[in-house]
Amino acid sequence: MQSHERLSVAQLIQRHRSERLFAQAPLEESGLRTLSFEELATATNFVAHYYHQLGLEPGDRVGLLVAQPLDFVIHFLGGISAGYWMAPLDPTLDYEALPSVDGHLAALELTAVMADRTRPPTSQLPWHMAEIAHREEGLASNNGGILLSSSGTTGTPKTMLLSQDQILATATNISRHNALTSDDIGLNPLPLWHINAEVVAVLASLVAGSQLVLQRRFKRTDFWKLVRDVRATWINAVPAIVSHLSTLRDGEDVPDGVRFIRSASAPLPAEIIRDFEATIGIPIIESYGMTEAASQICANPLDGIRKAGSVGLPIGVELQCLPFESDEALSSDEAPRVGHIAIRGPSVISHYATDAHAHRFTEDGWLLTGDLGYLDEDGYVFLVGRIDDVINRSGEKIYPREIEEVILRVNGVIASAVIGVPHPTLGAVPLAFVELDATTDEQRRVICREIAHVLDGSLGRSKRPTAIRVVDAFARHATGKILRQPLRQADVNVLHEELLS
Repeated sequence: MQSHERLSVAQLIQRHRSERLFAQAPLEESGLRTLSFEELATATNFVAHYYHQLGLEPGDRVGLLVAQPLDFVIHFLGGISAGYWMAPLDPTLDYEALPSVDGHLAALELTAVMADRTRPPTSQLPWHMAEIAHREEGLASNNGGILLSSSGTTGTPKTMLLSQDQILATATNISRHNALTSDDIGLNPLPLWHINAEVVAVLASLVAGSQLVLQRRFKRTDFWKLVRDVRATWINAVPAIVSHLSTLRDGEDVPDGVRFIRSASAPLPAEIIRDFEATIGIPIIESYGMTEAASQICANPLDGIRKAGSVGLPIGVELQCLPFESDEALSSDEAPRVGHIAIRGPSVISHYATDAHAHRFTEDGWLLTGDLGYLDEDGYVFLVGRIDDVINRSGEKIYPREIEEVILRVNGVIASAVIGVPHPTLGAVPLAFVELDATTDEQRRVICREIAHVLDGSLGRSKRPTAIRVVDAFARHATGKILRQPLRQADVNVLHEELLS
């Protein structure tokens, strides 16, 4: 299907409505609520009329604050199909207690909020209850899309608009790459207010006309039983979920029929992938994406060479590595050399919704992602870290991921994060934080000493951390990505510190 032939969200729903009248569309894990494509078409039509009756017009920006997954999907698809810019909001936040919420909503320039709760007293926006009823006639549009904003924890928030054409371009690429068909059943335990679940799970499944099971949140207890009960053929995950699933509990076994687990959001160390696949027996398809590209940028082949440590090949986008101080791109047939990952393509934004961050776009239309990496001789992409995370030790560039992967080889290490800290003569040196599977001080000391031993045998002296700090738990994004800012600000509970020579 060429881009000019791509169907809109409304057309996709209608196509599956006529072709697969009794097929199951997105459903929740309890099994108490299911939705056929016929019912989905009716419900999304109602949403379009409901918004219009409230005085909203296509092109308006509408916040979506709904915790129940199935209701979220109906309003999300219904709003987009009618030409609205839908802005998914985090339903786990306390919208009455957090003063920063008002600023976030103001930055999005919303017209109204559709919610499953009453309006907080501080909000100046119109809030409407996210109702769902029945109406046959549809109000379809090719316009509208998704409105998203970064958290702004490392600076000015980045607000972006992703059109229907952009999100469906990525969803189509994902559906094809994962060979999704109407016989597939996906399982999504990721938050629906994040671009990954919206495009990789919901929209890619819609493109394929396949079923999707929506968990409100990941639950380790009885997870494999859920997989068996719903007959899932693929799972949408992040490294934190993969880590939780890597060891089988008493009485557990892995059901047949799962073709792959897709991992995104953060790098997954090669050794963890090998151990998981050897123990669980399900292939891990590591991928790489960002909101600015409507999610996916690269992915490893489903049937083909999956290279350890690589996020795979670019899919549907152009990608190059730009040297730090040159506009000359590094071609993939050169020896691996770290550069700034830059992308462009039909799914990639050409600007942000505000004038901020315009410096991230080159004159010839490339978006500078902020990620560092290189291409090997076959064009596979390898990431080494974020530009902001690079540690400059007396002019030597040290990439945290290299150190973190060594630390993660040690038994008992759940997660690791390395940051740079100021040094009076060297400029900056690495400092390692770890989350351990240990409950006593003695257990922590033993594991830290083993980490030190492995580091000594694997890395040059300049790359070895000055200390290892054990934390009770890392602060994480909803997708499981470790937040480094609390580490830099010493806003973390340290249980043990092991100084290294």
